[in-house]
Amino acid sequence: MTHSLSKISMLVFAALSSQGTLAADKPIQKDESDIETLVITASPLGRSILQSATPVSILSGDELEKNQAATLGETLKSVPGVNSTYFGPVSSSPIIRGLDGPRVKVIQNGLDSSDASRVGPDHVTTNETSTATQIEVLRGPSTLLYGSGAIGGVVNVVDNRLPKTRQDETSGRVSGLYDSVSNERSLSTDLNGGSGNVAWHLDAFKRKTDDYDVPEFTLEDGDVVNTIDNSDIDSQGFTFGAGWIGDDVTVALSYGRLETEYGIPGHSHDDHEHEEEDHDEEEHDEDEHDEHAEEEVFARMKQDRVQSIVEWKNLSGLFSEVHWLSAYTDYQHSEIEEGQVGTTFKNDSLESRLWAKHKALNGWEGVLGLHYTNSEFSAEGEEAFTPSTDTTNTALFVLEEKSIGNFLWQLGGRVEHVSHKPDNDFFINSEVDADFDDLTYTAVSASAGFVYQVKDNQSLALNYAFSERAPSSAEIFSNGLHISTSTYEIGAGFDLEIDDSDPDDIEFTVVQSSHAVDKEISNNLDITYRIQADNLQANFSVFYNQIDNYLFEQNTGLEYHEHEEEHDAEEDHEEEGHEEEGTPVYAFNQQDAVLYGFEADVDWHLNDNLRVSGFTDFTRAKLSHSDSDNNNLPRIPPMRLGAELHWEQDSWHAELGATYYSKQDKIADYETQTDGYTIVSASFNYYLPLGDNDLTLYVKGNNLTDELAQVHSSFIKDVAPLPGRSFVMGAKLNF
Repeated sequence: MTHSLSKISMLVFAALSSQGTLAADKPIQKDESDIETLVITASPLGRSILQSATPVSILSGDELEKNQAATLGETLKSVPGVNSTYFGPVSSSPIIRGLDGPRVKVIQNGLDSSDASRVGPDHVTTNETSTATQIEVLRGPSTLLYGSGAIGGVVNVVDNRLPKTRQDETSGRVSGLYDSVSNERSLSTDLNGGSGNVAWHLDAFKRKTDDYDVPEFTLEDGDVVNTIDNSDIDSQGFTFGAGWIGDDVTVALSYGRLETEYGIPGHSHDDHEHEEEDHDEEEHDEDEHDEHAEEEVFARMKQDRVQSIVEWKNLSGLFSEVHWLSAYTDYQHSEIEEGQVGTTFKNDSLESRLWAKHKALNGWEGVLGLHYTNSEFSAEGEEAFTPSTDTTNTALFVLEEKSIGNFLWQLGGRVEHVSHKPDNDFFINSEVDADFDDLTYTAVSASAGFVYQVKDNQSLALNYAFSERAPSSAEIFSNGLHISTSTYEIGAGFDLEIDDSDPDDIEFTVVQSSHAVDKEISNNLDITYRIQADNLQANFSVFYNQIDNYLFEQNTGLEYHEHEEEHDAEEDHEEEGHEEEGTPVYAFNQQDAVLYGFEADVDWHLNDNLRVSGFTDFTRAKLSHSDSDNNNLPRIPPMRLGAELHWEQDSWHAELGATYYSKQDKIADYETQTDGYTIVSASFNYYLPLGDNDLTLYVKGNNLTDELAQVHSSFIKDVAPLPGRSFVMGAKLNF
């Protein structure tokens, strides 16, 4: 590890010291983007990466295609500072600098995805990356525009579903791939066209996989595994949008439909456990497949989404332009066990953001805006673990910036009112006597930063953000068995009363807490140094984040047993050494925490044909004060170090890369250490011009050394490691 870091340091030093001796014009290879031309659409001021005081990364073009995966988290896991929750290949969400869940805002064209992926790691995000044009990652608090839930960062998936530019002809792309590790077959298309002031967009995709293969390993019960059962995906969706684009007014509307059915790894059972003893062998053979399907736990998700935008430009008076974005989302996610629906999550949400850009006032340019969201979230079924809750957010925000000499100053503020109205009928049939009043929070956030132009090709950015986050309803009110994650979850609105008088039979009782669940308060400092030379692009960032009243879900070491009254009847069976295993109890705790670390990436062109790139990131997360000697926060990703060698000649492009994940031994109570590993990959692309069209053929090899790799941030790391060696073949046609 030390040797690898030394080599990267030497590479960076050599690049910096030799800038003036290399080619005057930086060549752009086909799998990279010129960051000078990339605009952050998540910023209402239309700034580029180089002009942002907040650290930003953008995936687009062939780079996005290369990192394509079935889930958003896996697509983004190579971005510095971003990891994946990895609930197997079926579901994964982004982790930004050790923060995930409701602290990372996942949005589609600037508006919340409005799914249930923030409630649990087994819930897939509803953002399809195969039809995206670019994905923007804003690291650090970005609460001013997107709400207090963005205390960790923002991921904005951008596509063309709301046409805002005129189209005189039809253009688009068609992509398809096959992945050997899971027998994945994927096909997607993105079409854009129009005539005169009218433009339209259509995209669609279809993805189907089988259970995925892994390097052979042994489970705790002694079973040897080389395929992860119940890890298949069947997903499809489409979006249609149309717009009228005038000189001063633009109006666009879109409708999208998404349907996904996927297995929940770690929950399949042996067939013989559910067979009827009187079945004859012939009947068993005929029904074996159907019985196996019923035994598995899987999820069925569907979403309907309507999104709109109205823009007024070239206005007279104080405001030069006004933008109004809205979205209505109808979301449903069902968890199914043994053929029966255990829990159905629903979320009907309406979101609207109205903002106006004002003309320069004493050199200051900026925007004022209003933001409204209403979410009717419900959980229905015998195994629902959180009550239905009506949540409303209303906010006022302002963003301002001004250039003074070599400084670009950026200021902002937001005031947000959040209310949660839980349905207390949920607790009537539960084991807990609870009656919650409506909860309200007022969250205030502010930021101040600058970008200082050190030289023509180098800049220093500094940003301080004070952010308050209102707890989500699931963090407060959860109380029940979550079948997909195999946990019993207890929200921060409850206390645990533990009876440990008998060390061999520890009992606990859940009672409603007499203490309020407080807002999280974050004080975050970011410092970023950027280099954009003729042949070198580099970014170096450090951050320090102090979060008071930090809410986190931790294993208590306790176990929950259903039907406690039946345990006595099973006493003889337990004495024979077959004690029933309970479900681990996870509780939301609230303590002060500190997170700090760094990110760095370097892209150096050695000549017109050859370039090297590398990245590293590290996050240390711990409690400021702890009742025990252990102050580590759970499921924090380890340090990473990666490098790639890129070669391009005429119509050929090839690359060889490796990413090292160090071991994670800074672990919380009841958490296990994760060994380090290295993932090696390679790819070959061939670009074939077909008249006015472009065809790209490619083959990729992932995890070429067939390394057994466990993702430390995953709830199911011990039963669902990363895929083994795989080969991907694909093609993309641009026209």
